[in-house]
Amino acid sequence: MSQHTARIAWQAPGDSSSESFKEAFKKGRYSREHTWAFDGGVTIMGSPSPSVVPVPYSNPAGVDPEEAFVASLSSCHMLTFIYLAARAGFVVTSYVDDAVGTMVKNERGVPWIGTVVLNPTVEYQPGSAPNHEQQKDLHHRSHAECFISNSVKTEIVVKGFD
Repeated sequence: MSQHTARIAWQAPGDSSSESFKEAFKKGRYSREHTWAFDGGVTIMGSPSPSVVPVPYSNPAGVDPEEAFVASLSSCHMLTFIYLAARAGFVVTSYVDDAVGTMVKNERGVPWIGTVVLNPTVEYQPGSAPNHEQQKDLHHRSHAECFISNSVKTEIVVKGFD
């Protein structure tokens, strides 16, 4: 079918051959800032969440993997929703989602994002809006057809349409 790539790169800061870096590295005292580069040419700063790795070894300005995971699920749901709405004859003019992922521990005590709640607000061209039941159906179908939601075991809830 298709492949999707990203280049993730980390480089030791400063003089990585020094004895002081070696000792700091072994104690976990090194920056985890890195880059994510995508085939379209976009490069963004990545970092662990400060809730996982404290500053200065993380950078709150970077995108952390957990945020990216939540954004990926939300984005895929949105793109699928807009596609399905268009196919059904509804004209979407705005879609905003304040998605929230919640980290919990699994049965082995390992943290994971157990739930992602999508909070979509969708606006339509006047006279082109589905009723509540039709929107609910569009969201259920979007979840069922989203490539990313089909790739994970995380529970995904669409607030107001679950």
